[in-house]
Amino acid sequence: MALRYRLLGKSGLRVSEICLGTMSFGDQWGFGADEATSHQVLDAYAEAGGNFLDTANKYHGGQTEEIVGTWLEKTGRDRQVVATKYTLAMDHADPNSAGNSRKNLARSVEASLKRLRTDYIDLLWVHAWDSYTPFEETLRGLDDLVRAGKVLYVGISDAPAWIVSASNVLAELRGWSPFVGLQIEYSLLERTVENDLTPMADYFGLSVVGWAPLGAGVLTGKYTRGDGEMDSKRKSSNESRGRTSEKALEIARAVDAVADEVGATSAQVAVAWVMSRGYNTIPIVGARKVSQITDTLGAADVKMSEDQLSKLDAVSAVDKPFPQKFLGSSSVMDLVHGEIRTRLDGRDSRF
Repeated sequence: MALRYRLLGKSGLRVSEICLGTMSFGDQWGFGADEATSHQVLDAYAEAGGNFLDTANKYHGGQTEEIVGTWLEKTGRDRQVVATKYTLAMDHADPNSAGNSRKNLARSVEASLKRLRTDYIDLLWVHAWDSYTPFEETLRGLDDLVRAGKVLYVGISDAPAWIVSASNVLAELRGWSPFVGLQIEYSLLERTVENDLTPMADYFGLSVVGWAPLGAGVLTGKYTRGDGEMDSKRKSSNESRGRTSEKALEIARAVDAVADEVGATSAQVAVAWVMSRGYNTIPIVGARKVSQITDTLGAADVKMSEDQLSKLDAVSAVDKPFPQKFLGSSSVMDLVHGEIRTRLDGRDSRF
């Protein structure tokens, strides 16, 4: 297996077609892999050609960044594209240790650099939208870090489409560093992002880095085939989020069926579906064991037919909200474009 590489957003940065998420590295949250096992997972990923690591200052209270940092120091920092995040509260008793303010940004980056044992971060994600901080303040703070050489590229995670689009328009007008990537939950169980977020990302040329492509384990066969051990906390969380509803399990069973047809695991098919969404879509996969990362990296070799992709698309389809549903109806399209529209060869509709 040898992973291929893609350009990240409108940049020249080459990243592997599957990103390794590291949230499972560490034990301060009561779960996760120890340092030795985490390094084995990183080794297996790198041996397959993986070079895109995703972490965050919040993960296991900073322990995850430390684990990644010791591995980078041992194996060579510059061969990896290291992405980390800031926003989430590191000290819940300090009101300025959270959010997207310039103060939290500056001290979070300095702390991440120390834990990662490096003098620069390849990609810094805004971890989540902070409704209290003007996005203009965040953008200017990010641009200052890029100009200082501490950060090379910036991206944004878990934010409304209007915030991302307004930010990149402002960045273009001011000559600031724009977001090159958008990190969002994206899987066969979470496709509502296709209504606004992914079309917006396509318009601005942003790479979509999708977290939870396995639907927090629901699409791996654990719930439908009885494959693998079941984590009680994860199971409870999935139930509370509706990931184990009958509809979700119907989607999971469809994944199982396609996996059997192509001779792959369910996890590989679920990840391969996310990869099939286009050049700019990159799944994030995590692992607490070497066997897990070896399995999911096999998604890069999975080939599905148009019929199989159509079946997965159909079973997981979501309703469109207003105005997409309204504007996509034939009667409204006739009013907007004229009835001659059926003979018009235009660009693909975003609705």
